[in-house]
Amino acid sequence: MKKRILILVVLLIIAGGIYWFASKSNSADQNGHIKLYGNVDIRQVNLAFQVTGQIEKIDVQEGASVKAGQKLACVDKTRYQAQLDLAQEKVNSLDAQLDKMLAGNRPEDIAQAKNRYLAAKAEAEQAAKSYRRLKTLLPKKLASQDDVDIASSKADATRHNEIAAENAWIVAKLGARKEDIAQVRAQIAQAEAQVTLAQKNLTDSNLISPVDGIIRDRILEPGDIAQPQQTVMTLALQNPKWIRAYVSENQLGKVKIGLPATITTDSYPNKVYHGWVGYLSPVAEFTPKTVQTEDLRTQLVYQVRIYTCDTSGELRLGMPATVTIDPHDKPLKEPTCSAGAIEQSDEMNDFGSK
Repeated sequence: MKKRILILVVLLIIAGGIYWFASKSNSADQNGHIKLYGNVDIRQVNLAFQVTGQIEKIDVQEGASVKAGQKLACVDKTRYQAQLDLAQEKVNSLDAQLDKMLAGNRPEDIAQAKNRYLAAKAEAEQAAKSYRRLKTLLPKKLASQDDVDIASSKADATRHNEIAAENAWIVAKLGARKEDIAQVRAQIAQAEAQVTLAQKNLTDSNLISPVDGIIRDRILEPGDIAQPQQTVMTLALQNPKWIRAYVSENQLGKVKIGLPATITTDSYPNKVYHGWVGYLSPVAEFTPKTVQTEDLRTQLVYQVRIYTCDTSGELRLGMPATVTIDPHDKPLKEPTCSAGAIEQSDEMNDFGSK
């Protein structure tokens, strides 16, 4: 029984808190301006290496401002440099092989093949003459049948050697076959792809900032083993910045995408930041109970983002802020930051609604 009472008390407190937040998070003054209360929000990037290795050096500390393309850290490059060198040497070897095939055989090699052919031809002619002579002596019983058979076999063998030597001479003059050249070229393309991959791995041994921002946290330190997709540090983006606030259901229809807004903070009470409504949530954030009456429907709140230009970097993540919107103003078309001001237009655009 006590447990049920405790649960009921907790639910009542939560419901009361949500109702208070819904009623306080937005209000309207005598001029019909909508006033919202929220917090500064930004985007973050989790930075990680794309290769495995022991972290050798980290060049930035928390709170450091970095630029896009700036080197932030690196892992040991020894293995990746060796892989690149090995792949490049293989390409060089295949290139030399291709150059040799395209240049053809040297004149000395062709002359050597020709001489081998001429020697084989002379030997074949001599063997043929010996066979014919012994064949004429066979009827006169001046030569045996075995001598004639041996001479015949030798004549055939030397003739085949002559043909082989002649073909080798022709091949030496023609050079490499087109198919062999194409095969070597394909091997070169494959080796060059290995070089590209090795170069990419070597480049990825450096952690590079993708955008401008501020280092928020260092997760790993030099000496740690980094793995792909393992966060090394987090980067807070300076732009875009927005105020995350909530508007009640009964005022939702007055807030339009592109409406200009003014923003103030407790940290800088005398400074006004200009902004615009860039996002309206299509889904209610808080629903205490099933809506059954018009009064309960007004307790529903929807998230709204008011984008702002903060060139001075004064707005920090989580900072409380007050937003004032005049629903009678004309929405902006593609609002941008120009010298800290908002460029206005007569037409509304869905800029920032995504």
